[in-house]
This record gives sequence, structure tokens and C-alpha cells, in this order.
Amino acid sequence: MNVLVVKANNRPDGISTKMYETFMENVKGVNVTTFDVYKEDMPYFGQDLFNAFGKVQNGGELTDIESRLLAAKQKAMDALTAADVVVFAFPLWNLTIPATLQTFIDYVYQAGYTFKYNEQGQMESLMTDKKAIILNARGGYYSSPKAQPLEMAVNYIKNIAGGVFGMEIIEEVVIEGHNASPDKAQEIIANGLEEVKKVAQSLQSIHA
Repeated sequence: MNVLVVKANNRPDGISTKMYETFMENVKGVNVTTFDVYKEDMPYFGQDLFNAFGKVQNGGELTDIESRLLAAKQKAMDALTAADVVVFAFPLWNLTIPATLQTFIDYVYQAGYTFKYNEQGQMESLMTDKKAIILNARGGYYSSPKAQPLEMAVNYIKNIAGGVFGMEIIEEVVIEGHNASPDKAQEIIANGLEEVKKVAQSLQSIHA
């Protein structure tokens, strides 16, 4: 089994960083690759990429940024293609995901690769053979019905990976409230990391 861990936090003391580290320490018996979106060369998705597509079709000479974009996009797609299980380890920042993780999603969100349109114009998922695991940390409480619609990190990844790409989301661990409840922070974090440990260890039984 090939496991791709998409790491999207470069804060050494970040809770989702600790979730990533706990997962890596406890996953055994599978091939694990980390795609650290903060260490990869990942220019933002935009007109430069569309210019590069046009030049590739017409045989034009690519600029440096265009070449970097095509290489980065291909590297992200190759990593995703090779994976049986994709683990997303990321924080909630300003109600959403880090920009670098958004860039990774932008690279792989492609008609004909992660999804397609059928003859009726309806979207069909193309990654239904893959599984996904979500590891997220958020300092506030967003599980309540009132706050839940504001949360655009886990909701977003679930809508993309599960909804559009068609991956089966097999595990979800969210550590929340450690900033809102500092008196309970250590307990909240410890309990969450224990859940991450169990998720990592469970992959071996799935593989077996």
C-alpha cells in the first residue's frame, strides 16, 4: 500500500504538525511518502499556467515561471496517482486551509484526471479507488451547529477529496478547542494525538 501524506503546516509547534509527526511515528508496514507543500516549489495557479498550456500546444518557448508551474503541477499529480491512501494534515487558518494546500488542490483539480464530465454534462469522480484520511487542528470550537458552517477547511477538503475526486474518507481526526480552552489544552491535544496514533496503526491491518 502506498500512502501519501500531504503536510500543510510549517510551524514546528503547530498542532497539525504534531499530528503529522505522530502519524509518521506510528504508521508501519506500508510505503509512506510526504509531500510537504511548504518545501515544494509551488507557484500560485493563475494566468502563467494557462499561458504555459497554450505554449505547450503551440510549441512556444516557456518562461521560467511557466516551466516551474508545469513541473510542480506534474509532480503533485504524480504523487497523487501513486497513492492508495492520501492523508491530509493541515490546520484551520482564518476559517480555511493554508494557501499552499490550496495550490496543491489547484494543481490536481483537473477534468480528465480527478474528475470528468459525462455526456449529460454531469461530473463523475475518477479517484474512487483511493482512500483519504483527514488530520486537522483548529484552536476554536467549530463542531457546534452555529459555528460549523464557518469552518471551510475540513469541509472543503471533504468536498474536494470525497465529493469531487470520489475518494472514500476512511478516517477523520480533528483536534479543536485547545486555544479556546487553555485549561484543557493539554488533555485535548493528548487525546487527539492518541486518535491519530490509532489511525496510523490501523493502516497496517487494512493493508494486511
